[in-house]
Amino acid sequence: MRYLIEVEKGREAADGRPSVGSTYRSVFAKDGFPPPVPGLDCCWDVFRMSVERFPDNPMLGRREIVDGKPGKYVWMTYKEVYDIVTKVGASIRSLGVEQGGRCGIYGSNCPEWVISMEACNAHGIYCVPLYDTLGAGAVEFILCHAEVRIAFAEEKKIGEVLKTLPRSSKFLKTIVSFGKVTPEQRDEVEKSGLAIYSWDEFLLLGSNQKYDIPTKKKTDICTIMYTSGTTGDPKGVMISNDSIVTLIAGVDRLLYSVNEQLHERDVYLSYLPLAHIFDRVIEELFIFHGASIGFWRGDAKLLVEDIGVLKPTIFCAVPRVLDRIYSGLQAKISAGGFLKSMLFNLAYKYKFYNMTKGSKHEEAAAIFDKIVFNKVKDGLGGRVRLILSGAAPLAIHVEEFLRVVTCAHVLQGYGI
Repeated sequence: MRYLIEVEKGREAADGRPSVGSTYRSVFAKDGFPPPVPGLDCCWDVFRMSVERFPDNPMLGRREIVDGKPGKYVWMTYKEVYDIVTKVGASIRSLGVEQGGRCGIYGSNCPEWVISMEACNAHGIYCVPLYDTLGAGAVEFILCHAEVRIAFAEEKKIGEVLKTLPRSSKFLKTIVSFGKVTPEQRDEVEKSGLAIYSWDEFLLLGSNQKYDIPTKKKTDICTIMYTSGTTGDPKGVMISNDSIVTLIAGVDRLLYSVNEQLHERDVYLSYLPLAHIFDRVIEELFIFHGASIGFWRGDAKLLVEDIGVLKPTIFCAVPRVLDRIYSGLQAKISAGGFLKSMLFNLAYKYKFYNMTKGSKHEEAAAIFDKIVFNKVKDGLGGRVRLILSGAAPLAIHVEEFLRVVTCAHVLQGYGI
């Protein structure tokens, strides 16, 4: 049921155990690493090439608000996103931030987050993500430690950034809100000698200027990712273009090996923090394939509703989220009464047995999928075909349970 490493043939001892010096490798690497894609040398190429191939595909989506209530997802195409990225890049350069400069991004995942990231990728500016859970102390440390010159922030996080002043102003010169800026915030920023812009103001800042996209190398730093600061000050890791492009190729090969390769019709729910390499690489992979990324509303209590409206085809999670799903399903089973519990357990044992004998999840118990397990699938929007777990190891019993009841392929992406 689990994907394991294999021992290189011919290296076992006489008793069948691995001998000293045995070579271990991933079973997914049996055909070697995929060849490089011509012209794909940096993260900017990932986006640029997809704009050329899929200009009219929906790329970034968020729920529209009608009369104060959330409605359907509305989308920007790859070409529309590219046009905004071009404006943001020009505005950043107009402030004197050049290739190798540092740009902070602070807040929950949203279209503006990705647009700001792509503007950094375009001009070779180091993207410095900050977890939206960080307080002012950790934000101040990162802004100063990474020598961040310009910081983009979610509208409701502007107050936390202002708390870092005037100490962070040694490096920080410009703040950009993903939304609006209040007169009080503007006054406070200007007193510290900084500039602050709303999102709409910033898009116009470099409108009369044109800047060439600089040449970037594989070895150039793309992003500096900091830890969440659970033990001491956050630690920054410098990640190159080559590292992220290689990760994209590795995940792509993993999915291809289990016949779950991505395609342009796939839809992803962006709710895991983009400040973590797991979600960053998955979203880059979706962009590489011209697929669609829909964003949650930034509230865990509303996540299930967002899933129901977006109906993603791929669902990524960390073990903590999947543990909650497992516990919630177990509670519902127990509360369903004797007959429902008996039917569920019968269906589970039957499908699990067939899967252990080699049946694919969609063939192991088609009837029970329709009358029992489809209810679980509907809870994830009804279209999820692949669940990816990453960032930490997933418990075996949770992994096996989800493989049976979600009617989806479940894979672990934990790399240690």
